[in-house]
Amino acid sequence: MHADTEELYKHRLIQFCRFHPGPDQPGSAALLLRALAGMRSVQEVPPLALAVVYDLRRVTLEGIESALCQSGYHLDNSLLCKLKRALFYYTEETQRENLALTQEGESTQREVFVNRYQHVAHGCRDPQPEYWREYQ
Repeated sequence: MHADTEELYKHRLIQFCRFHPGPDQPGSAALLLRALAGMRSVQEVPPLALAVVYDLRRVTLEGIESALCQSGYHLDNSLLCKLKRALFYYTEETQRENLALTQEGESTQREVFVNRYQHVAHGCRDPQPEYWREYQ
């Protein structure tokens, strides 16, 4: 499938929890995200948000937000934000699958498994020749 390169750059808004005692979550998160591979731009949007542009071939919103949560940042978990987040995760995952892009190591594991399955003797193969299978 052919994809326009501009379509592969995603523009998203990451919102932080307003009840968190740390007032500068977006500022410190911006510093962290600027060093992330695949990020095109990171800008603070007052009062508690970040506008990010990233290359979908290298990173996803789910990966970005997961990294932020693991680093101790608290994202906005209002119903609207959760719905948007789920929709973006799904569409990005689908777009990556359509482009034959997989998560790190996933294609390698699948290829290793298939290769091993084809070469190991097991009871999942029909011993009859192909032409005999038609006469059943």
